[in-house]
Amino acid sequence: MEGTSKKLSVYDLSKTDSGLLQSKELYQYILNTSVYPNEAEVLKDLRQATASHPGHVMLSAADEGPLMSLLLKLVNAQKTIEIGVYTGYSLLITALSLPKDGKVIAIDPNRSYFELGLPFFKRAEVEHKVEYIESMALPVLDKLLEDRKNEGSFDYAFVDADKSNYTNYHERLMKLVKVGGIILYDNTLWSGTVAWEDDSSLDEQMVHLRAIFIDLNKKLASDSRIQISQLPVGDGLTMCMRLC
Repeated sequence: MEGTSKKLSVYDLSKTDSGLLQSKELYQYILNTSVYPNEAEVLKDLRQATASHPGHVMLSAADEGPLMSLLLKLVNAQKTIEIGVYTGYSLLITALSLPKDGKVIAIDPNRSYFELGLPFFKRAEVEHKVEYIESMALPVLDKLLEDRKNEGSFDYAFVDADKSNYTNYHERLMKLVKVGGIILYDNTLWSGTVAWEDDSSLDEQMVHLRAIFIDLNKKLASDSRIQISQLPVGDGLTMCMRLC
């Protein structure tokens, strides 16, 4: 009889409630100690509302939120880009962290998901900070680059979208984000599988995406234009500061 072992899929690996930490108790300690006590009520409500959505695995990890908010404030961000929105949890973090006159261009091809989160933006009175563009991201980024005034004009960017285009996004963002600005890439440790020696237990999609992130991580680590830090929060978050 042939073996019946199940291949691990994106959904299977994203169901873990301990992030990349091996101890669920330690991860819960981090959440209970430093994340949840400081999470704005409107963020918590959006996160909980999204948890019941069929695509909830796309929700940004709660432990990424405090880091994102801190970075935005440290660089005094005024103008930012977000590629990949879903229901808007990370986008709401950005909007709440920006000053009153701050702006974030949010790009995603599925507005219906964002509509689920929109009431929370209105409740937080930050809807005016968001310019939502319903589109694939590359055409929007290329359009922005047609105007020379946009080059080096963004303080911060967060990328959590189609993984196969991360490298393409990086090249555009390196022109749009200013020297000293921050670019964050989500999911770069891909449930820890980037370090696996044997990927035979993964399904075809997971193997494909694992290879994409292994290649991306090598490229970012060797890119002399940036200084990076790869952080084991959420599903892996790579922070890049543009140097030149």
